[in-house]
Amino acid sequence: MSIEIKAPTFPESVADGSIATWHKQVGEAVLRDEPLVDIETDKVVLEVVAPADGVLKEILKSEGETVLSDEMVATFEEGGAASAASTPAEAEAAPAVSARNLKISPAARKMLEEKGVDAAAVTGTGKGGVITKEDVVNHKPAASAPSAAAAEPSAPVAVDVPAGERVEKRVPMTRLRKRIAERLLEATHTTAMLTTFNEVNMKPVMDLRSQYKDLFEKSHNGTRLGFMGFFVKAACEALKRFPVVNASIDGDDVVYHGFQDIGVAVSTEKGLVVPVLRDAENMSMAKIEEKIREYGLRAKDGKLSMEDMTGGTFTITNGGVFGSLLSTPILNPPQTAILGMHKIQDRPMAVNGAVVILPMMHLALSYDHRLVDGKDAVQFLVAIKDLIEDPARILLEV
Repeated sequence: MSIEIKAPTFPESVADGSIATWHKQVGEAVLRDEPLVDIETDKVVLEVVAPADGVLKEILKSEGETVLSDEMVATFEEGGAASAASTPAEAEAAPAVSARNLKISPAARKMLEEKGVDAAAVTGTGKGGVITKEDVVNHKPAASAPSAAAAEPSAPVAVDVPAGERVEKRVPMTRLRKRIAERLLEATHTTAMLTTFNEVNMKPVMDLRSQYKDLFEKSHNGTRLGFMGFFVKAACEALKRFPVVNASIDGDDVVYHGFQDIGVAVSTEKGLVVPVLRDAENMSMAKIEEKIREYGLRAKDGKLSMEDMTGGTFTITNGGVFGSLLSTPILNPPQTAILGMHKIQDRPMAVNGAVVILPMMHLALSYDHRLVDGKDAVQFLVAIKDLIEDPARILLEV
């Protein structure tokens, strides 16, 4: 039975997408739920999977071509896998075929190919046993592998380009990167963006984290206690005190939000994405940390949905994980403010007339000066600083 393979239904904010990668070729046997093709939009990469066991019959849209919502991209022959498996080539591969009951995410598949790892040797921990990129990273090769690996360095390295030759490579910008560029230009051209800075003593939070991190992880099923949870909770409390920082501009109207949906910037190989913690003010520290970790893993595997990144009333970005000491984050429209965290660095500070070495972090708050006055922005950032330097205030909401 022939089945039409269609692009997913795009939301109203997404006009079209483009074919990023075909994972299967015409005539290739496919198992149910194996990925057929990745479709890249200006927000996320969407994966289209096989509806049943069968064979990819025809590809109607090649890599790089534009597709519309629900447009047919291929035809699929259900049940063809059984006949295909009877060919001599498939018969030879029979010992490894059970391999093909495995489900592998696109990111994991790419890493398996790069590392030359047999998928059958990797245990999948994703939903339904899917092998994720994290599984490949954590996979430890068998004891016999080191000898083979040790021999590899002695092999001559292939050089494609003569030494000293000046080379340029031109590649088309991905849809996601183009959309990021458009959003950044929109923010700089349509907002009166200004940044205010402060610094925060991280010692109280670091001491609290050191004291309870093991108990926290044990009590919350392996969820680790990081710094981001403290900043999300502090931001929620500060946004309650300064609702204008949590507002947005819609034409000539100001929209005040009675909730805190906090976007957390996540870096991926394809660009920066901002999944949203909805109703973050009602989330526990453990739930925040768990959700951030989940978003991070899904972002790396290209599994974030459009719903995950829609909305948001305030954004937090942490350049400190890459070593940034100070920066001016760019607004995420239509939001009116974004908080930038940075690297924690020991610095000499004057405390009660004495010089003390303390772990300090610079904080940056970029805001739209059309709506947020400097006084509110500065006081908001001071509120964040006070809450982080005395974490008990977060619990007590004072």
